[in-house]
Amino acid sequence: MRLPLVAAALIALAPTAQADEITIFAAASLKTALDEIAADWQGKHGDQVVISYAGSSQLAKQIQQGAPADLFISASTGWMDAVQDSGSIDPATRRDLLGNTLVLVGTGKPAEAPIADLPKLLGDAKLAMALVDSVPAGQYGKEALTSLKLWDKVEPQVAQADNVRAALKLVATGEAPLGIVYGSDAVAEPGVSVVATFPEDSHKPITYPAAVTKTADTPQAAVFLDSLSQEPAKSIFEMQGFTVKQ
Repeated sequence: MRLPLVAAALIALAPTAQADEITIFAAASLKTALDEIAADWQGKHGDQVVISYAGSSQLAKQIQQGAPADLFISASTGWMDAVQDSGSIDPATRRDLLGNTLVLVGTGKPAEAPIADLPKLLGDAKLAMALVDSVPAGQYGKEALTSLKLWDKVEPQVAQADNVRAALKLVATGEAPLGIVYGSDAVAEPGVSVVATFPEDSHKPITYPAAVTKTADTPQAAVFLDSLSQEPAKSIFEMQGFTVKQ
């Protein structure tokens, strides 16, 4: 049966469904896993996922200043608290998404050694770390070294980088023989190996909270956030060295 000409014309002129764009501000340590997850999402849903990676402190300040992010994933509860206190996220959507470990890495295939041997292993060389006063990986690292009574011994040799992936790169390229990063970073970079893992009780638990922002202009942001605790995202995170909390 042929459609009347008017009906056929109306169907031809009807708007097609438009794919959404989801803008995510995410801690730099998430890049390898989240890029893969975003690519899978785009392939299945058609939405464009745009991700800006940096240190959590930098991203939090940008969101507080009105940067157009739909979703924020921090490597620090402290920076998420700051964004929430400023009224920049929807607290009803906030959740603790991931966990991680803190490790000492070296270039190539270094031998494993106790953390207590760090000053001897370092010698006169540099120790790569993310910014110790603002970036979560650097803050966790300084806290752990202080707890283990090593900070005063190595502080003069610390080379601080803008974020944890920048610190990782210093080790991978040989600019620093050792660095303190997350366990997931060590998985992501084949040019480094784990020398030692910091005891869990030497620093606060490494937690990645996530939340939809108050300025989010697409409902897909909340749907994407929900998907991060489900398959296939869950397995991707775990393969990259994270633990999925929920």
